[in-house]
Amino acid sequence: MGAPIAHGGDLDAARRLFPEAPEPWVDLSTGINPVPYPCPPLEASAFTRLPSAADLAGLIAAAAEAYGADPEAIVAAPGTQILIETLPRLRPPSRVAVLGPTYAEHAAAWKRGGHVVETVPDLESADGADVVVVVNPNNPDGRLRAKPDLLSAAEKLNRMKGLLVIDEAFADFEAICSASCAVGRGIVVLRSFGKSYGLAGLRLGFAIAAPDRAEAIRQALGPWAVAGPALAIGRAALSDRPWREAAARARAADAGRLDRMILRAGGRLVGGTCLFRTADFSDGPALFRRLGQAGIYVRRFEDAPHRLRFGLPADKTEWCRLSRILRRDELG
Repeated sequence: MGAPIAHGGDLDAARRLFPEAPEPWVDLSTGINPVPYPCPPLEASAFTRLPSAADLAGLIAAAAEAYGADPEAIVAAPGTQILIETLPRLRPPSRVAVLGPTYAEHAAAWKRGGHVVETVPDLESADGADVVVVVNPNNPDGRLRAKPDLLSAAEKLNRMKGLLVIDEAFADFEAICSASCAVGRGIVVLRSFGKSYGLAGLRLGFAIAAPDRAEAIRQALGPWAVAGPALAIGRAALSDRPWREAAARARAADAGRLDRMILRAGGRLVGGTCLFRTADFSDGPALFRRLGQAGIYVRRFEDAPHRLRFGLPADKTEWCRLSRILRRDELG
C-alpha cells in the first residue's frame, strides 16, 4: 500500500508545518465554495428515523432537474469519493487510462481494485484502454474536453464493452455542456454536491448512468446510503435554481479578482474554475512558506513545486490577509 494521498483542507497538517502561524487559518487549499448554501431548518425526524423511499425520491427528483437527467439514471451516494471507490469493484480486471495529471484518487482507486492503470495526456493516448477516466473540468488546471469528443470516445468504448467515467465535480458553475443528459451504456458521470454548495461535510454526491449500470451502483452502495439530513438539505439546495445562478455569478467574479491578485504578484496563471485558480510562481516553495507563516494554507504539488492552487477567500478579512502577502511579493 502506497503513502496516503495529500488533499486540501487538512489544517492539522498546516499547523504542523507552521506551528507559529496566527489563528484562525484562512484555508484556501480546497476548491469548496466559501459561501455555503443556507441550510433550511430540519425536522427532528431527519436525525431520528431511517430515511424513507419518499425522502430519497425527493432528492433524486431535484437532482434530475438540476442535472438534466432521468431520475432512474441517478444514484445518490455519501459523496463522490465513495463512488470513485465503488466503480472499480463493478468491473473485471481492466486496462484503465486516466487523463492526467488530475485528482489522484481516481488512479489510486482503480489500482486498489486490481486494474492496470496508466496516466495519459489526452483521449487519443487512451486507445486500447477498457476504461477511460476524465475529470472535466480538470483539477487542478481547469482544462475542458469538448462534449462531442467525450461522446465519441464513449461510443468507441461501448463497442468494446468499455466504460468512460466523467468526473464533473467542478461543473456546476462552469460554462460547459455536461454529459449528464447523454449517459448511455458507455458513460458514468459523477457530480459533486458539497463543492458548489459549500457543504462538503454533508457528504453527498451522485452517479449518473444508464439505468442498468445505475442499479448496479445502487446495489453496491446498499440501503440508506445517504443520511436523512443530507437528503433534506440536498433536495432544498438542488431545487433552488436562483441561488445556484447567483452563486455562479458571484464566484466567477471572485475568481477574476483572485486572478488579478495572482498576476500582480508575478504568478503565471495555469487555469482553474470558478472555485479555484492555479498558477506557477518562480518562487513557488518560498511563497507557500510565506503564506503558511501568515496562516494562509494553499495547495501545493510535489511533482510541480512551483505550482500553487488557491481556493477563494470567504470574506473581506480573508481577502485582505491574502492581499497583504501577495502584495508583498508584488512590491518585492
